[in-house]
Amino acid sequence: MSKAAAFKNRDRFIQLGVAIAALRKLQGMSQEKLAEKAGISRALLSAIEAPGMAKVFSLEVFFDIADALDIDPVDLLNAANFPDQIKVRK
Repeated sequence: MSKAAAFKNRDRFIQLGVAIAALRKLQGMSQEKLAEKAGISRALLSAIEAPGMAKVFSLEVFFDIADALDIDPVDLLNAANFPDQIKVRK
């Protein structure tokens, strides 16, 4: 059974998924390849990356994706928050 994201965290999960997709594409990696490297299914990765959808996933999956992207988990979180940082500076 899938756990729904709390309303206050919904945008965070969406931004994280968008950041994962962007970093994956910048590295020229397919969803299949990233999923394989992270040890997760392509269907799960697709759900995480889906724009406008908040897919809740574990910290273990988060760390596995960060490792597969060869990025520090903190930097991945910062990449997800980049749009918010721009809004604050304006």
